[in-house]
Amino acid sequence: MAEPDALNILDYLPQRYPMLMIDRVLECEPGKRIVALKNVSSNEPHFLGHFPGLPIMPGVLILEAMAQAAGILVFRTRGDRPDANTVYFYAGIDKARFKKPVVPGDRLEIEVLILAHKRTIWKFACVARVDGVTVTEAEILVTEQVKGQK
Repeated sequence: MAEPDALNILDYLPQRYPMLMIDRVLECEPGKRIVALKNVSSNEPHFLGHFPGLPIMPGVLILEAMAQAAGILVFRTRGDRPDANTVYFYAGIDKARFKKPVVPGDRLEIEVLILAHKRTIWKFACVARVDGVTVTEAEILVTEQVKGQK
């Protein structure tokens, strides 16, 4: 199967602008890992206030990009796509480290590895890099829930 391009990424993620954080999938090994790209642009709305005169991508948005890359990996691993009745949430973020700021003009490369999967919970090791230099690391847990079920 061809890698998701900028258009069919929308088939794998429910997020839309301004919350869509993945522009391209560079590599995908279903069941193992994904490498995705986020082009950081100066016209993104969060840069208006974070911070005026010193635009830095908020760390929570880097974590969101990791979760979105993980979401694509889950669907590619399962061989399906999201449906309107299922939502995915963070269940945890561990070992998050922010090593360097990410600024407009950067190409944020996100690598996500599957560490574990049990029922509806997935655990991932994530690294974000700019020009090969690690800027953020984290382990994340994601869970799925069918709307209306508790």
